[in-house]
Amino acid sequence: MNIQGQIGVYIHWPFCLAKCPYCDFNSHVHDTIDHVRWQAAYLRALEHYAEQLRGRTLTSIFFGGGTPSLMKPETVGAIIDKARTLWPQVNDLEVTLEANPTSIEAQKFAAFKAAGVNRVSVGVQALNDADLKFLGRQHSAAEACAALEVAREIFDRFSFDLMYARPNQSLEGWRAELDLAAALAGGHLSLYQLTIERNTPFYFDHEQGLFALPEEEQARAFYNLTQDVLEGAGLPAYEVSNHARVGQESRHNLIYWHYGDYIGVGPGAHGRLSRDDGSKVATREHSAPQVWLEWIEANGCAGHPAQILSHEDRFMEALMMGLRLREGAVLEHLSAQGGRSWREFMDMERLQIVQDEGWVFLDDDKMRLSREGLLRLNALVPYILKAEPFVGQVA
Repeated sequence: MNIQGQIGVYIHWPFCLAKCPYCDFNSHVHDTIDHVRWQAAYLRALEHYAEQLRGRTLTSIFFGGGTPSLMKPETVGAIIDKARTLWPQVNDLEVTLEANPTSIEAQKFAAFKAAGVNRVSVGVQALNDADLKFLGRQHSAAEACAALEVAREIFDRFSFDLMYARPNQSLEGWRAELDLAAALAGGHLSLYQLTIERNTPFYFDHEQGLFALPEEEQARAFYNLTQDVLEGAGLPAYEVSNHARVGQESRHNLIYWHYGDYIGVGPGAHGRLSRDDGSKVATREHSAPQVWLEWIEANGCAGHPAQILSHEDRFMEALMMGLRLREGAVLEHLSAQGGRSWREFMDMERLQIVQDEGWVFLDDDKMRLSREGLLRLNALVPYILKAEPFVGQVA
């Protein structure tokens, strides 16, 4: 994927109908939202970034949240149109919008397509009502299936999310869900292991012993079953948690995993931007929706001071992102981000150990992980880097 001179735009809509108990995203429940005011703020924020980033080619727009399908289609359309006027774009510009499968939101799919959206990502999370209730979702399994049929009718490309390793979930039950998911899928699926994040209702319930998650070996079995079933269905993993038919990969998310440039607009949104002098910066916008709105209206931007990333930071981020991909991290790209040979960052003896274990493959131009390696990603990276303590066991 050639990312030189290209840029993606991420739009964060911070509002939801209800807060899911597992969610630690920057999302809020508000009774009233001034959509006209928010639309104007997003457009002004885009203009601010366009002044700094001339000569880039726009490759994707992604509306995330929160629940961006609660936005008015007119607002979505205005943002897409503004981005198109500010930057030249590729012919096959990907515009994705996250949606929940409630009947109310599914009814808006046609309006979102008319506004310029050409791909939706539907947050299903489970395909049985008991687990949907546990997860705090506002839809039923029947509504989810109906919404996916609507998505299939309206959009050439759509995806949906599921969570696995849920409390009391069996491998047999998950296999049945995977079979149904493969039948319902278009070209893309995202499958995530349920994790407990701090400062969420699930965290406190879990701490009090109100429910338990599968142990490590059982979680590993869920992961392996997921890979086996979806590979057999023609939806192999191209990234740790994402599966796609050939050519149906999320182009926007590939920007992240290839460590490309993207703008983050909206409360709490993050970005990574390369500068003309060869440096790269991390951007972060104010997370409180009302403060973000007021800062935009007063100053035209709502970002905290950009952080210049060191070569070490850039190498680490590029390595972590690249190793998530089935194709792996490009060694030349790692060296470019680190400002020196990738080998200078590595403990080569330890790298050889994990190669011998069959967890890491080193080709002529790439470093990639096996399935077993991907299961150990967060432990492997610090282990193979110089002067970094290893967390967990190697053997």
